[in-house]
This record gives sequence, structure tokens and C-alpha cells, in this order.
Amino acid sequence: MGANISQLERDIGSDQFPPNEHYFGLVNFGNTCYSNSVLQALYFCRPFREKVLEYKAKNRRTKETLLSCLADLFYSIATQKKKVGSIAPKKFIARLRKEKEEFDNYMQQDAHEFLNFLINHINEIILAERNQAKAPAGKGSNSSNSSSNNTNNISNGTGSNGTVGGHTGSLGPSDNASSTEPTWVHEIFQGILTSETRCLNCETVSSKDENFFDLQVDVDQNTSITHCLRCFSNTETLCSDNKFKCDNCCSYQEAQKRMRVKKLPMILALHLKRFKYMEQYNRHIKVSHRVVFPLELRLFNTSDDAVNPDRLYDLMAVVIHCGSGPNRGHYISIVKSHGFWLLFDDDMVDKIEASTIEDFYGLTSDIQKSSETGYILFYQSRDCA
Repeated sequence: MGANISQLERDIGSDQFPPNEHYFGLVNFGNTCYSNSVLQALYFCRPFREKVLEYKAKNRRTKETLLSCLADLFYSIATQKKKVGSIAPKKFIARLRKEKEEFDNYMQQDAHEFLNFLINHINEIILAERNQAKAPAGKGSNSSNSSSNNTNNISNGTGSNGTVGGHTGSLGPSDNASSTEPTWVHEIFQGILTSETRCLNCETVSSKDENFFDLQVDVDQNTSITHCLRCFSNTETLCSDNKFKCDNCCSYQEAQKRMRVKKLPMILALHLKRFKYMEQYNRHIKVSHRVVFPLELRLFNTSDDAVNPDRLYDLMAVVIHCGSGPNRGHYISIVKSHGFWLLFDDDMVDKIEASTIEDFYGLTSDIQKSSETGYILFYQSRDCA
């Protein structure tokens, strides 16, 4: 190899370097590691990257939105002449700060809040542009991204025992799904949870579906993602002030409730709830508990009528929080690309061994210690690889 070859290219090897792949770090604009880490994870979600680049190809003259800026960034990385390097996502960050006031500062931001906003906002832009294209001339929306009142916005949901929260989407059973064609964001990230409630008086079982773009998982000390996901399907008894209003009994009754997965998404995003409010400190504290996340994952807590109950997932990206609290620290990400693992730390990119992933499981002791812990996990269904 020539003298101008980067260390990363040496580590990968010229014969092993994937053709038409580029590994570019992202420049940090003071506090934008929260964005950089999530963007890298999403870039290496192949179905997501392909749809964003497809959007770029089809919408060459669109007005500027956060989606068009993201598409420009992805296209810029994908068409670089060099194999490795760094790039400044200046236009994307400028647009992000225009779109959401909370991100228009230099304070530490939460990577999950950013992911949630980005996925929702992209979905809204697609829906708004679709509606605009269908509307007669002069009657369409005057802005492709003025969708703050869009009924398809994702809001927080609550899971059984508070263990898993989904984000309700636009295609629930009460939302006239037949008349709302799903977007590619729905196709990639959306799954369905079903809440089953059994009245203990009349034994009637009622169920309610809830869409989600990611699952929010409570963490326990020295456990695993599989264990955490099993826990949310544990039966919860609704009693005392929390009784269930049974339509059959026409009154409030004690009941048993559990949450199960009815439809597994193509990309399963798991958010580990590592920031917990502690009254004795009067602030949020990082929970650095050790939580093992496997390279392969299969969910066993699916409903009896699940669409794809045996879906097998492969870990393909992890956003990692480094530090001791939500308002201090740093975000990095690790991604799997063509069979090997890379660590992205803003503009730095390094090849790592798969065994290094264990360093990001968390700590076995005190919650207040500084640590590097998995925060958002991205699993890709093997049947879409």
C-alpha cells in the first residue's frame, strides 16, 4: 500500500476493503456528537440508507428540508473519491437547529430524543410531500415540512409495568389504515405491540394494538436484552385505583394485562433507559448497569397471531453513551459493515474486534461511575439483509 493510505485502510486490508463503501467520520460542531453517532448508525442501516439515497435521486429539485439535507449528506459520503476520511455535516446541523429550537444551542443533547425527532420528522415530510403531490393545484400544503399538526406524528406510549414504551404511529387499527399508505419509514422501523387485558370478573379478553418506531427498555443490574424484553410481557394485575373499565361488565374491575409484540419491524431499535431521576440527588443519574446485548436476537414474547414471530435479528449498530450523566459525557457509535466492526467517534473511524463490543455492556457496580454503555441498539432482520 502507498504511503498516503490511511491507517483504517491498512487495518482492513486492500483485498478486504468493500467495493463502493466509504467510511467517513463526521466533524463535531461543539456538541453534535449526539447527532453524529445516530447518523452513523442510520447510514449503516442498509434499508434506511438505500431509501434516503433513492429519495435524493427522485427529488433533485425539492425545497430544503431536514430530509433533503440528510439525503445530501448520505449522497456526499456515498460518492466520495476517497475510501475513508471525514466530512462536515454543516448543512444538516444548520437545518436541524432551524427545525427544532431545543437543538439550537451548544448544550449536551440526548441521542434518543434526536433519533425520535429525526425519524418522526422524516416521516412527516414524506407524508406532507405525498399529500401535496396528490392535492389539486392551489389546494396543497404550502410547505413540505410544516407538519407539526400532522395526525401521523409519533407520541410516547406506555408498556406493561412501564418496562417498554412504544411510539404510536399512524397505522393503528383506529386510524383507518386502509386509506393511509405506509411510508418507507413505517416499512423499515414500525412494529406493532398488542395489549391484552383479561377481566377477572367475567374473563373477557380485550386487546388493543399500538404502533412503535422503537422500544424503550428498562434496565436491571447484570442482565441481558433478552431478559429485559421478556420482562415487558410479564402479566400485570390492575387493581385498587388502577382498575380496568370492562365494557362487558360496564364497570371498573380487577384485571390482568400483558404486552406482546404482534408485528416485528425490519429494523428493531431498542432504547435502553439509562437516565433515571433520583430524588436524593434531585437530578437524573446515569444507570450504568451491565446489560448484555447479543450479536443475534430472537424475540419470544410475540402474540399468538404475530405476523413474523420467528424473525431473527443481527446487531448492526450501537449508539454508546460515555460518561456519568445525561448532561455530561459523549456519544460514539459502533457499526457492522460487510462482516467487520467499526467505531465512529465524531471524525475518527477505527476498526475494532467483535470482542470489543463487550466493553460497552456496562458496569457491575455503582450507577454513578463514568462508563461507556450501549444506549440505542439497532437490530436488522436477517430476512432483509
